Amino acid sequence: MPKILIIRFSSIGDIVLTTPIIRCVKTQIPKAEVHVLIKKGFETILEGNSSIDRIHIFDGNISNSIKNLKKEGFDIIIDLQKNLKSLWISYRLNAKTYTFDKLNIKKWLLTSFKINNLPDTHIIDRYFDGVKTLGISNDGKGLDFVVSKSQEESIETFLPEDKNYICLILGATHFTKRIPNRICQRLIFQASDHMILLGGQDVAELSNDLHELFPKQTTNLSGKLTLHQSAAVIKSSKYIITADTGMMHVAAALDAKIHVMWGNTVPAFGMYPYLKSNGVGKYISHEVQELSCRPCSKLGSQNCPKGHHRCMMDQDIERIK
Repeated sequence: MPKILIIRFSSIGDIVLTTPIIRCVKTQIPKAEVHVLIKKGFETILEGNSSIDRIHIFDGNISNSIKNLKKEGFDIIIDLQKNLKSLWISYRLNAKTYTFDKLNIKKWLLTSFKINNLPDTHIIDRYFDGVKTLGISNDGKGLDFVVSKSQEESIETFLPEDKNYICLILGATHFTKRIPNRICQRLIFQASDHMILLGGQDVAELSNDLHELFPKQTTNLSGKLTLHQSAAVIKSSKYIITADTGMMHVAAALDAKIHVMWGNTVPAFGMYPYLKSNGVGKYISHEVQELSCRPCSKLGSQNCPKGHHRCMMDQDIERIK
C-alpha cells in the first residue's frame, strides 16, 4: 500500500485546484493511502473529500512538521507548492518526489516586458505533467468541493423567495484584483435579478455601503457565512460575477455559470476556471484588452502601480448578463 503525501499550503483557490490530482492519485494508484499537508486554517476547504485519508496541519514550524511526517514513512511526495519550505520538507522526508513547472521566468517576462511565452495550458494540466510517470492521468471530472445538505439548508433563510438571484463576489486578496465600488454599483443597477453580496470581513465595509445604496436589490452576506455556506449560496445562484479569486475556483467545482472580470492578472497565467469535461458549468471571460500595463503582476498588489486601475474601471459590464 503506497503512502503518498501531497503538499499545498494555501490558499482557497490554490487548494481547490489540487483536488483533481488528489482524486486521481486515490483512484488510479491501487490501494494508495493519500495524505495532504496544508496550512493551519485552510483544512476546512477539503472537508468531506473522500479521496483523502489524512490531513496534516502545517503551522509554520518546519522542524516539527518534518519530525511528525517522518513517522508516517511516505513512499511518494507530490509537491504542488514548490517553494523553499515544501522543497526542504520533501528533501528531509527522503521519498521519491514529483513536482511541476511553475513557469516563473515566463510569468516574469509577461509581467515585466509583456513578452508572452507561456504555454496555452491550465496549471492543472501542468500538475498532471508532473506526475505522469506515476501513471496518473486526468479523468476530466474537474474540481472537487463538497457542500453538504445541512450546509445548503442553513442558508435557506438568506435567499430570495423565488430563489432567482445572482452572486457578486466582492473579496480578493489584493486590491488590484477586486471589482471596484463604482463598477459594483453599475452591476447592481443593471441587474434584472436580485443580487447577493458575498465576501469576507475584509470587504464588509464595501458590502455594507452597496447594500445601503441598493437595499431592495441586494442581500448583504459578506462576513456572515462560513466558506461552505458561501459555496452553498453560489451553488444555487443563476450565475456569479467575480474577479480572479478563490471563490471563482469553488464556483467552477460546483458547476456554476461564472463571469470573471480580470484585473491585473490574465488567464494566460493558467489559473482560469477549470470546468468538468461533461458538466454544465460555463465560464465567460471579461478583460480590458490592449492595456499596455497589464498584467502588472502575477498575484496582485494593494495599489494600482499606474494609479488608474483601468483594468477594472474600463470593463464593459453590459456584456455581463
